Amino acid sequence: MCQLLGMNCNVPTDICFSFAGFRARGGLTDHHRDGWGIAFFEGAGVRVFLDPSPSADSPVAELVKHYPIHSLNVIAHIRKATQGVVGLENTHPFQRELWGRYWIFAHNGNLKGFAPRLSGRFQPVGNTDSELAFCCILDRLAQRFPQGTQDTAELHAALRELALEVGSLGEFNFLLSDGKRLFAHCSSRLCYIVRKAPFPVAHLADEDVTVDFNQVTTPSDRVAVIATTPLTDNEAWTQIPPGNLFAFHDGERVDMAETRTVAQDYPRRDADCEQQFLAPATRSR
Repeated sequence: MCQLLGMNCNVPTDICFSFAGFRARGGLTDHHRDGWGIAFFEGAGVRVFLDPSPSADSPVAELVKHYPIHSLNVIAHIRKATQGVVGLENTHPFQRELWGRYWIFAHNGNLKGFAPRLSGRFQPVGNTDSELAFCCILDRLAQRFPQGTQDTAELHAALRELALEVGSLGEFNFLLSDGKRLFAHCSSRLCYIVRKAPFPVAHLADEDVTVDFNQVTTPSDRVAVIATTPLTDNEAWTQIPPGNLFAFHDGERVDMAETRTVAQDYPRRDADCEQQFLAPATRSR
């Protein structure tokens, strides 16, 4: 599967340590060699780096590894292609504007027969199921909240509903952020850790690199890191139960008072849902 990495903080923070280990999974410690990308929110803007080459061999990744860009929200992705050719247009994360701010999305999984009806406002440029799913989510949000919403709980409920509908067609692990909050949906595998005082001395699982966060942080700093699998081998990471959408803000998980099982979260789809999301060829089966 593809690899996901996200970071949400209460103060602008660089992701150099986590990215050093994450980057190695793109062709060095794992077999994902079909491109990589990373997006940093900076105020109202987003700084995006994309490369269809393996991250372990990418000069752009080498730049990012040593470039301490400080951000409150970061999303990165290493691709193993399932749908769509290997190319820049199909490299995650994807970026779109909604309600006057940028949104960033990255997906891990394979949505079979996914063919939603879109209004036309959001259209994919490439030919991946991931970008199509992103356009679908934003399209539905724009229809449900024409003027936008600032309510995290309200937005979380709408995203959760969409995640369950789309996710019934296949693996749908994803990270999504509007620069204010970061949402992480797990359908099969995703975990996170919240680092805060007293900070640990952390060691990467994919690189022989250690950092003492007490030397590079203040006691009030708080950082949440989300990844497909743990990036360090000496810290306690929390697995997100499959079928759950977690929200992160100011470096910690926002409690939405829900943690459900796979059976609860993935009920059988009814005919109306199938007609909405499945391709014609699949509907006839």
